[in-house]
Parts: sequence; C-alpha cells; structure tokens
Amino acid sequence: MLLSKLKKLTTLQEILIGIIHNEPSFSNFTTKKNYRASIIWDKNQEEEEERKYANILRQCVATSKLDNAKAIHAKLLKTAGSTSSLYIQNHLLNAYVKCGDTGNGLKLFDEMTQRNVVSWTALIAGFVQKGFATEAFSLFTRMHRSGTNPNEFTFVSALHACSFEDRLNLTNAYQVYGLITRLGFESNVYLVNAFLTTLIRHSRLDEALKVFEQCSNKDIVTWNAMLGGCMQFCCSEVPRLWYRMIREGVLPDNFSFASVLTGLAELFDLDLGVQVHAQLVNSGHGSEMCVGNSLVDMYLKNRSLGEGFKAFKEIHFKDVCSWTQMAAGCLNCDKPIEALRVIGEMRRAGVMPNKFTLATAFSACANTASFKEGEKVHGLRIKLGDDIDVCVDNALLDMYAKCGCMDGAFMVFQSMDEHSTVSWTTMIMGYAQNGYPRKALEIFNQMREERAEPNYITFICVISACSQGGLIDEGWKYFTSMSDDYGILPGEDHYACMVNLLGRAGRIREAEELILSMPFQPGFLVWQTLLGTAQLHGDMETAKRATERALQVNKVDPSIYVLLSNTFAGSQNWDGVGTVRELMQSRDVKKFPGSSWL
Repeated sequence: MLLSKLKKLTTLQEILIGIIHNEPSFSNFTTKKNYRASIIWDKNQEEEEERKYANILRQCVATSKLDNAKAIHAKLLKTAGSTSSLYIQNHLLNAYVKCGDTGNGLKLFDEMTQRNVVSWTALIAGFVQKGFATEAFSLFTRMHRSGTNPNEFTFVSALHACSFEDRLNLTNAYQVYGLITRLGFESNVYLVNAFLTTLIRHSRLDEALKVFEQCSNKDIVTWNAMLGGCMQFCCSEVPRLWYRMIREGVLPDNFSFASVLTGLAELFDLDLGVQVHAQLVNSGHGSEMCVGNSLVDMYLKNRSLGEGFKAFKEIHFKDVCSWTQMAAGCLNCDKPIEALRVIGEMRRAGVMPNKFTLATAFSACANTASFKEGEKVHGLRIKLGDDIDVCVDNALLDMYAKCGCMDGAFMVFQSMDEHSTVSWTTMIMGYAQNGYPRKALEIFNQMREERAEPNYITFICVISACSQGGLIDEGWKYFTSMSDDYGILPGEDHYACMVNLLGRAGRIREAEELILSMPFQPGFLVWQTLLGTAQLHGDMETAKRATERALQVNKVDPSIYVLLSNTFAGSQNWDGVGTVRELMQSRDVKKFPGSSWL
C-alpha cells in the first residue's frame, strides 16, 4: 500500500507529505528532532534536483534544443509553480535566449520576482548573440537604472552590442567604458580588449592605439586586436607592430600569424613575409588552415608562385577557399592553364567548388580561349543551381565571348535572372570583338530601354563597336551622349576609340584635330592610335608628328618605334627604317617577341 503510493510521487517533498498524512505509523517523523532532519534532507534533495535541472539546461544551450528547455520549464511550473529558485530561473532564461527564443526569454525575465546581475547578463548576452544589439543595449541601460551593478561579463556584452550595431554610435561605447572605469574594472584586460574591438569596428584606429598604449597588462588578444585593426585600416603599421610584439616577448598564436601575413600580402613585403614564415615553422602553427591560407596569399600577392605552391602543400586540410585562392593566384601570375589544373585536382580531392572557384575557372578558360574546358565548368555551374550570383554568370559570359561563341554567350545572357551593368557591357564587348558591331549597338539600345545605367567602360565598348563597323555618325552620337545624357566625361580611352574610328575611315586630319581639342593633356595612347591609323593610310607627315608627340610622353615603349618603322617600310623608305632601328639601339629599347597559342 505504501510502496504503491510512493511510486506515484516524484519529489522528496511529496514523499514526506504522503508519509505524514497517510501513514500514522510514521508519526515519529513529527518529532522535533526528526522533523529538523527531514527538512535538511529535503533541502539537500532539492539542491540536488536543481543541479540536475541546471545541467540539463546547459546541455539544451550547448545543443540548441529549445524544445527540451521548454519541457523542463513546463515540468518546473507543474511541480513548483512560480516558486522556482532564482538559480534555476536564470538557467531557464539563459536557455531561452541562447536557443533563439528571445521573446519568451524576455517574458520570463519580466515575470521574475527576483533578479540579480546574472539574470540581466544572461538576457543581454543572449540578445547580442542573436543579433539584437540595439535591444541588448536598451536592456543594459534599463539594468543600470534599476540600480543593479554590472559585472565584467555584462560589460563585455554591452561593448559587443556597441561593436555590432551601426545605430549605436561611439558615444554609447564611451559611456560604457566610463562606467567600467568608475566601478574599478579599467585594469581588466578582457574589458580593454572588448573596448579596443569596438573602437576598431567603428574605424577609430587612432583612439584604439591610445587605449592600447595605456593598457599595462596586454595579452595576446590585445595584440591581435591591434594587428587586425592595422591590417584593416593602416597596413603600413603592421610590420612595426609585429616587430614590437616579438621584441616584447609575446608569443604569436595562429590569429597573429594569419593577420600579419595578410597585412604583408597587401604591402607586397616579401622579405618580412619570409622571416615571418620562418617564425611560423618554429611555432608549430604552419599546418593550420587559416594560417596556411594567409601564407599562400602572401606569396601569391608577391608573384612567388613556386613558394606559394610549397606553402599550399603544407596545409593538411584544405577547404574550398584554399583551393580557390591557389587557382586565382595562378591566374594572377599569368598561368591560366595551371589554374585549371589546380581546380581539376580540387575536384578529384572531392572538394565542391563555390561561386568564386567557378568565376576563377571561367576567367582562366577565357584567357586561354579553352572552349571545351569552359563547357565543363559551365556544367558545374548548372549543378550548383541557385547558389550562384550575377558575378559568376558575368564571368561565364566573358568566357563564351572570348572563345568566340556569341550564341553561347547570348543563351547564358537570356537565362540570367538579373543583368548588371557588367553583364550588358560584356555582351556589347563580345559582339564588337567578334565582328558584330550592329548587334553590339542593338544590345546597348536594349540596355537603355531597360533603364540600366551604362558606365565608363560601357561607352568604350560601344565606341569601339562603332570603330569596328566604321559607323562614324553613330560613334559621334554616343560620344556626345556620354556627357550630355549620363554625365560621364570622356577619358583618354574614349578619345582613342574616336581617333581609331575616324582614322580607319581615312579622316586623319579630323582625328588629329580631335586630339588637339581634348580638354586635358593628350596621353601616349591617343598619339599611338593616331600613328597606327596614319601608318594604315601611308600618311607620313601625320605619322612623324604623332611619333614625336608620343615619344615626348614615353621614350621606352617599343610599339611606337615599330609602328614608325613599318610606316617607313610601307613607303619603301629604308633609310628611315634604319634610322628608327639605330634610335632604338641608342635608347636600349627592345621589341618584345611575338607569341601564339598555336
């Protein structure tokens, strides 16, 4: 009878109540001595249960299982009503907000009859973690007004809120730091680091440096914060800070190495980069992926492809960023075939490409006019489906255009959900370069009809299309439209295209007059273009004048000498050819050898 009743009871308190009320034979429990013992036992048992629930709620936070936390809350409401201890309520509050249910977390907080600094801190930290920085800072303000003093964890969350939200200006961060100083936490390095991070995220590097200098107990996080800030806003300071860090005996960690190597990559400082690489080998951080990627980037930015490959091979676990960076480095070092080889090796390693990998692959195919390889990469792009943005499709357009397949380019263009200015410009350029000037102008007119905004490059392609087709009237119309309709002032590239258009049509004098009417000093390009058209039509006088002007700007470019020599040769003036060659020898100007893909 007793055992069956006890099985239905869930807590020690219920057991005691059942025993006292239902079993007279246990009346000795009502004696004063045994009653006190039972209360102590009861209290210990409740504390044990609280610890059990607290551990379960911690697991809910660690695994983001909100439903489990809600089930615990429901059970506590059923068994204890609203009388759960503050300790358990704080754990429940933390579980709600850290699992993403900030609404119910705030509701629980407002219903709590007692709150301490842990309650406020759990709520504020949860709101910051879930991206509600403004609301978190409002809670911090409310906490301050309630008379509850923040602790170091509260302050860290408040400063993080100021870091993550643009609407919270730097004044809010300084107010928090003022309160930190007033409460005697100014020497707490964790709070100094959080304040440094806030200043840097608000682009206040100079103010961050002052705080950094005033900090007497810097740790590795302090140094890393400043390295990251210098890397972001003032790369030239990275070497000085690194030297100082090493001189003061601070041991760099993986973040330190990644930051300094990234900064040195931007500075193209290969010498210091090699020194840091040596320190990296001794530190044991060299095989870590984030550090390895930064090291590879440093070598690639300095066009040291061989060393970049060596560093790449040292990375034990390579992700898609590692492979894509290596392929892009090959491309930037004028090795597009090597870039395609790296991407092929990546696929064989079972790493799925992302949109940046595809853009790199398309650019490599475009640079080698490798149509078959481009089609294979296009198949990968189709497999990725919607996980692609317009930049990748623009690279695909460029690949088809440079491989001479405008039907393929047009098919891709038609399938795109959106067209950027680059998309339109690439199509115009493709049609112009592949001998379809009228089609290029049709695309441009369609672009204007759809109210897409052409840019500086778009008009270069449009006027170049007019030049390819000998469309002088259209060329003048678009050249004038640039400034009149779009407020884009023609640059030297546009003038060079117009000179080419007029010169190829035999209107050499008009082309020269256009150059002389330019609102800025004509550069090398326009005189070179005029020389080329003068050579085409055998106009020796204009060719000489264009050569003289071009050499005033640049005396070492071999193209001018070659064009003038060819002009003399075209008119059977071999003495002139010899004079040009002697001039090249006296000025140590060397003609670049020709090359072919065949």
